[in-house]
Amino acid sequence: MDADVVVIGAGLAGLTAARELERAGSSAVVLEARDRIGGRVRNQHLADGTPLEIGGQWAGPTQHRVLALAAELGVATYPTHVTGDSLIEYRGRKIRYRGTIPRLNAAALADVAQVQLKLDRLARRVPTAAPWTAPGAKRLDGQSFASWLRRNTVTRGARELVALSIAGVWACEPEDVSLLHVLFYIHSAGSFEALIGTAGHAQDRRFVGGSIVLAERLAAQLSDVRLGQPVAALAQDGDGVDVTTADGGGLRAGRVIVALAPALAGRLRYAPPLPADRDQLTQRTPNGSVIKAMCAYPTPFWRSDGLSGQAAATEGAVRVVYDNSPQDGHCGVLLGFFEGREAREWSPRTAQERRAILTATLVRLFGARAAEPDEYLECDWSAEEYTRGCYGAHLPPGAWTAFGPALTRPEGRIHWAGTETATTWSGYMDGAIESGRRAAAEALQTPGRQAAEFG
Repeated sequence: MDADVVVIGAGLAGLTAARELERAGSSAVVLEARDRIGGRVRNQHLADGTPLEIGGQWAGPTQHRVLALAAELGVATYPTHVTGDSLIEYRGRKIRYRGTIPRLNAAALADVAQVQLKLDRLARRVPTAAPWTAPGAKRLDGQSFASWLRRNTVTRGARELVALSIAGVWACEPEDVSLLHVLFYIHSAGSFEALIGTAGHAQDRRFVGGSIVLAERLAAQLSDVRLGQPVAALAQDGDGVDVTTADGGGLRAGRVIVALAPALAGRLRYAPPLPADRDQLTQRTPNGSVIKAMCAYPTPFWRSDGLSGQAAATEGAVRVVYDNSPQDGHCGVLLGFFEGREAREWSPRTAQERRAILTATLVRLFGARAAEPDEYLECDWSAEEYTRGCYGAHLPPGAWTAFGPALTRPEGRIHWAGTETATTWSGYMDGAIESGRRAAAEALQTPGRQAAEFG
């Protein structure tokens, strides 16, 4: 054996799993296809070296695992900038407001409020460890969120605002995702507001140096992390697993943890073939579509105008904006997301075209001083070869109830990690850490299915 366990993927899930294994006295080798660690966590840098998070970046107060890990690793956090008024562009009108609720049509706001209450109530009935066992699971899973939203709202404004939240959380459209999946996600986070809110919620805090520092410090504690090693195939028998990399190299291990999004895990070759339900599951768990883009300015000029830098729009290519300036505020950075349908539309275009449309959006929202950014950074996560979409995977109608048990079920000596397999804060860094710990615990025990089945 070359290692007790080979871990595929050096994101937070894989790195966490490897550390748990080594702490338990097992040997682990981490194989990462990219030439960097971090997975969906990544930094880019301004010309002066300032790091900016181009991947996952935020943490909220109930994300205990990632915050505890940061404290253990000595990575400080600081609050997302929210001081000042926020903006919403609603049907061509720019509205400035303070707090969490924009001053829109009262009927639309009341409609949004009743939708949130209804979703939170329904979500509490969905077991996060087994969503397919929820009362009425087939009925909940048999409809898209879009169809449910149409039946449960009375105003067009509410439908537009809630649809904006779907794009912001799942990077997809309401018709892409099942109601059951939305409810599972809400329960895994605690509430609908916990998913979409900033202060006190999922976007509450950032990490000093960027969230990639967590991955870097985890990797520094491991004995064997190999970059540029995409895995092509896994072949298991009663004694172990042969891991073949794309360049023809190979390792043999007692177990393997696949810490990849389900769609990427489905691209590996398995011998013997995986059970049909596992393979079918990976065909039904697409990643979201998102392009994360930033414009940098000499100063965060919007703050002097009394604005927080946080904005939303119900129309346009970029519909969610945050102040993503460095902690010391020595320059200003506005972050915009192309999400869902807009990401799919703008992905084939050039970076220059995306810069132009983002800049135009920021001018509309923040005025003429946004017209000439010093620098532009972006990452089209759907186009990145070994990611193929963010923030996480989502399940369309029918997938949970037909194939849900296969998501985390070990297949002989192969175990599954990745934030999509988490029961708390699924889709987030916190969920990735949970999944790595669970998969490591499984790998330290007897395989869940008899080895003879794979002999």
